[in-house]
Amino acid sequence: MLDEGQYLCSTRTMYRILQQEGESHERRDQLVHPPYQKPELLATAPNQLWSWDITKLRGPAKWTYFYLYVILDVFSRSVIG
Repeated sequence: MLDEGQYLCSTRTMYRILQQEGESHERRDQLVHPPYQKPELLATAPNQLWSWDITKLRGPAKWTYFYLYVILDVFSRSVIG
């Protein structure tokens, strides 16, 4: 009927009717991401797993900073370097 130029309602009304009947949806397959599992790191003895951190410290003069790099042993929680 649209090709013949016969319009029985507005485009928005037609979409509203289609949605109420469950006919208006995405026809393409949607990509579903697999559930992400956070890695669990476990240290059972010293020196197996290390972690690191960088901290920015204010210096003695304006606009000067020091960067504190720390390497930690996860098992013993002691500073390695």
